[in-house]
Amino acid sequence: MDIVFIKQLQVDTVIGVYDWEKTIQQRLVLDLVLHTDVRAAAANDDIRLTLDYAVIAGKVTALITAQPIELIETVAERVAGMLLTEFATSKVDVTVTKPGAVPQAQTVGVQIVRSRS
Repeated sequence: MDIVFIKQLQVDTVIGVYDWEKTIQQRLVLDLVLHTDVRAAAANDDIRLTLDYAVIAGKVTALITAQPIELIETVAERVAGMLLTEFATSKVDVTVTKPGAVPQAQTVGVQIVRSRS
């Protein structure tokens, strides 16, 4: 199985459980790993036969910014579900980090791995 990935996708959105967080935008940083087969795309040099990074990034950003979300765990699950439903991938790894959430840490986050059932 091959991998298409996007690293450090930055999305500014309303995220958080505290009242003050619900009034501001904060940055989330995502790493996405999509397991797929790129042989047909490579053999034909045809983007229609692979996963388009720009389309994926746009859909992920739209999903995350559509409405306020409290937990980065929810972000990760929604992103994984959308990727598995809308793209030709059998397995995804989604990492969501929230820089600045804990002042003593560079970043905090969650990483999940989901597959088609």
